[in-house]
Amino acid sequence: MKLIVGLGNPGNKYSQTWHNLGFAAVDELRALLDLPAFKKSAKFQADISEGDYGGEKIILAKPLTFMNNSGDSVQVISAFYKIKPADLIVIQDDIDLALGKMRLAIGSSAGGHNGIKSIIEKLGGKNFNRIKIGIKTSQLELMDAADYVLAKPAKEYKRQAQEQIKNAAVAAKDILDMGLSMAMNKWN
Repeated sequence: MKLIVGLGNPGNKYSQTWHNLGFAAVDELRALLDLPAFKKSAKFQADISEGDYGGEKIILAKPLTFMNNSGDSVQVISAFYKIKPADLIVIQDDIDLALGKMRLAIGSSAGGHNGIKSIIEKLGGKNFNRIKIGIKTSQLELMDAADYVLAKPAKEYKRQAQEQIKNAAVAAKDILDMGLSMAMNKWN
């Protein structure tokens, strides 16, 4: 069983922002794996899609706790399904990586990402899989980082952001298909 969590903030206000690329990537992955539509779960504080892929149960989640409290939802889902950190994949935006770059990792620090900080705190460790989507552009130089991640990509970056969402979904599928090491060789 695998749990794949896309990070973001709920609501239309945030739907197209840099910080919501994790949500968008999990939406893309759901379609790619042909899993059922997302349904709100009050128990898990998340939108959830459950299904089978390659003979294994897959749970996709978009926490509705807002970014800074993502760990609350991830902890409840992980505990309920007895998900080990090695079977957790988190898809996140990364302000330190340039747009167009993506990095697969395991056990890396939060790097200032409050959603990841929350998950590490709630799970009591950082040994889970991550797909980091680069969002750094020249636009960042003109803004405070907190304002930047909650901004929508400028017109000239939208196509690249969309490509990154698709790449992150394919990378998550690659982790399911070939394991983290081989997926890292392909994408890093």
